[in-house]
Amino acid sequence: MDKERISNLLKTIGPGILFASTCIGVSHLVQCTRAGAAFGFALVPFVIAANVFKYPFFEFGSRYANATGESIIDGYKRLGKWMLWAYFAVTIGSMFFVSAAVGAVTSGFMQNLFGLTDYGLAVTIVLFVGCALILMLGKYGILDSLVKVIGAILLLSTLLAFVLALIQGPEAKVVTETPEIWSDATIPFIIALMGWMPTAVDLSAWNSLWTVERIEQTGYKPTLKETLLDFNFGYLVSAVLSICFLTLGAYMLFGTGKELPEGTAPFASSVISMFTNFIGEWSYIIIAAASFSIMFGTAIAVFDGYGRSLSRTWALIKSDKVGKEVKSSNSIYIWGIAIVVIGSFAIVYFLSKNLKDLVDIATILSFVIAPLIAIVNYKLVTGALVPSSYHPKMWLKVLSWLGIVFLTGFAIYYLWLLMNSWM
Repeated sequence: MDKERISNLLKTIGPGILFASTCIGVSHLVQCTRAGAAFGFALVPFVIAANVFKYPFFEFGSRYANATGESIIDGYKRLGKWMLWAYFAVTIGSMFFVSAAVGAVTSGFMQNLFGLTDYGLAVTIVLFVGCALILMLGKYGILDSLVKVIGAILLLSTLLAFVLALIQGPEAKVVTETPEIWSDATIPFIIALMGWMPTAVDLSAWNSLWTVERIEQTGYKPTLKETLLDFNFGYLVSAVLSICFLTLGAYMLFGTGKELPEGTAPFASSVISMFTNFIGEWSYIIIAAASFSIMFGTAIAVFDGYGRSLSRTWALIKSDKVGKEVKSSNSIYIWGIAIVVIGSFAIVYFLSKNLKDLVDIATILSFVIAPLIAIVNYKLVTGALVPSSYHPKMWLKVLSWLGIVFLTGFAIYYLWLLMNSWM
């Protein structure tokens, strides 16, 4: 590979790693660990299925941005203002729960790392304000640089713990009781697990926003191949780590009678203990710092994503135009972050003592609205708005059709269960 190609690739890399950061947070550290602890390896097929069947719709966000030079949110408006309003409603309806779940988990790891378990909500306030200030002052540049460093640390430490876990074997050598999967009590958790595996489908718009921002930041317009290489690398890392975290949960806790605690700080302590039990006590500070760092990166990425989404959506709603002629407002971006921070803290305040419920509410909401976003993303990248040379290949189209059936089927099934529970 010549120097020019390497230089171009380095200018392209960023959005894919940011995407991986948003994934590795709650869906991996919390949901996959819970899945392994409660069900062993029984839920691996669901984790793999979610990663496979959701893949096209995230990829389409990056593909659309590269092909058109605009975010996929602009594409929603090109389909009709109704879709823009629908996306705006989806964003408003889910952003506080999603950000609160991420913020609560991050706060737990922060309390654990710095020994601040007696200052729960105060730590959360400091964390949220810190994230907001970083974004308001530094924006994308700091976010991009920060996530690359801390992502590499967590990747290496997780892979090390995973390999050592395989060598040492499960904590419970014999498991006599097989957990029931298809029960009314288990299905909501499976839906929640897949809801954020690897993350919510509506966050595919963030891929396109970050891709456009990266192009503006570097002044380099990458080829489609380069953009997709960046995205696919991030997606693959996220998928591999989801299995690693599930394995750690299964090997450390499944069949032992131990359960992960509800509170954010105790939960963080339990997760870090899993790592250090395999690697050694000497690694505690490294693992604690890496775990907090990746959650901190996730929190910043989530706040930034919602801030950008609100700014772009509102700018398009107010304008009769679309595309590059419509400029996003920096003041709306700042106000958007402030609104997300305040609303998310309110959710944390009322649900901070029950981490599982908070995370499950956020992830179930994400899964129920996924089919709409999936269908619209497919329509955009296969329609006239995208040049035919940028259209996905047939295998990806087929996977998209299967993904839409998968997401719709489980969403309908969950809603049916929910209605029956009310009757």
